[in-house]
Amino acid sequence: MPAPINARLNYVELPTANVAGSKAFFEAAFGWSLTDFGPDYAATMGQGTDLGLNGDAGQDAITAPLAVIEVDDLEAALASVTDAGGEIVRPIFGFPGGRRFHFREPSGSEMAVYVNEPDAH
Repeated sequence: MPAPINARLNYVELPTANVAGSKAFFEAAFGWSLTDFGPDYAATMGQGTDLGLNGDAGQDAITAPLAVIEVDDLEAALASVTDAGGEIVRPIFGFPGGRRFHFREPSGSEMAVYVNEPDAH
């Protein structure tokens, strides 16, 4: 069995057709402050498990809530996921603040794994 990697669930990303409307809802309903990252994305920051609102309607848009796991070593996590039988559905890519990949676990749920790299992208 491989050595365990440092990993924690710290983010849930929701697909939304209306980022501004969803942002306004969460701010009004729960008093959360969401930061805009362009017209198609907003997120809470530093609240434990954070929430992202993804309004990307493009080819790689998510269609269901996406649990995101933070790790210290993205390449080691990719190898670990693959070795455990996970299917990589989106290879490593960069985004403002880091890099991540998406995978399906054996029952079919899509998840993501990312490494925080504030100077990336």
